Amino acid sequence: MKIFKSVLLMLIMVGSLSCMSSGESVEEVANLTPSDVIPYFNKWKITMGNGMTKTSLVGYENEDFFYTHSDEEDWVVYKTPNAGKTTPNSSNTRSELREFGEWTPEEGGRMTGTLKVMHVSTTADARVPASFSVVVGQIHSDEGHENEPLKIYYKKYPGHSKGSLFWNYEINTSGSNSERWDVATAVWGNDWTVVGDEKDSYPPEPEEGIELGELFSYEVNVYEGIMYLTFSAEGHPTKTFTKSLIESDYTKYEDIPQQVLTVFESTGQDGTERAQAYAGERQYFKQGAYNQTNGKNPADNMIWNTGAEVYGGIIPDQYANGAYAEVWFLDASVGAAVKPE
Repeated sequence: MKIFKSVLLMLIMVGSLSCMSSGESVEEVANLTPSDVIPYFNKWKITMGNGMTKTSLVGYENEDFFYTHSDEEDWVVYKTPNAGKTTPNSSNTRSELREFGEWTPEEGGRMTGTLKVMHVSTTADARVPASFSVVVGQIHSDEGHENEPLKIYYKKYPGHSKGSLFWNYEINTSGSNSERWDVATAVWGNDWTVVGDEKDSYPPEPEEGIELGELFSYEVNVYEGIMYLTFSAEGHPTKTFTKSLIESDYTKYEDIPQQVLTVFESTGQDGTERAQAYAGERQYFKQGAYNQTNGKNPADNMIWNTGAEVYGGIIPDQYANGAYAEVWFLDASVGAAVKPE
């Protein structure tokens, strides 16, 4: 028996030394942080659903907003409530990365993501285009009006199995930025114009939509002023789009899409875009979970105020009652633009 115990002790010691020699303890192997899963977090800072910003993300996690989950794969999780502290120019909470580097459309940049949306708010006003949705990737301008030439949305109504993936372009307004607007383009399912007739009535489920928990990928590649978008998922047709960021399609009132005039009728936003669009302006990427559902009164703005339940802004109560957005990333990258094939 003594010989057996001695051999067993030696085996345990050898195993421990083996782990230590590789630079990892048993605990470190088990407890991953986001930067262990996707090794690019030295290029980002994050703002989380409580309004806190963290600029050093290597080895960092937050159990409420930014952490990992492991099943058959390792995931980076972004979670954010319907109500919490927000950035100064937004009504919506986010657990979202902000790229440190900046670039002009002429210089270009590239961002990719492979992800699945696990949850969107289960309450909101169905008549509001932004309801029940989360933005999972953005391009944001850091000059001029600081508008957003790209927002990638996932939206799903309660009771539906499938949701919609679409992307929005926001004009770089000529003149007053109060006249700015978004135009939406469907990828799989509908764009944001398909809404309910009443607060609690939902439109038909999209036949070609994508489910919660269903994996998909996107690539955003801005090359020589042109934005190239690619979306792919198993069982869905790959979709590609191009949009100039240096030459506007909307310089005259007659150029404004009917979609925009319909969606923004209640707010009267019908501006035009400067001829050079976002040319020469510094841009940066954003990625994660930017919750588009909030508790603000839709009567004040039928585009962005979604009237969702927020449970007094208490974050644990929101998480317990479906008042949040949650997105899991399997892989992602950010860097220089590449010449399109």
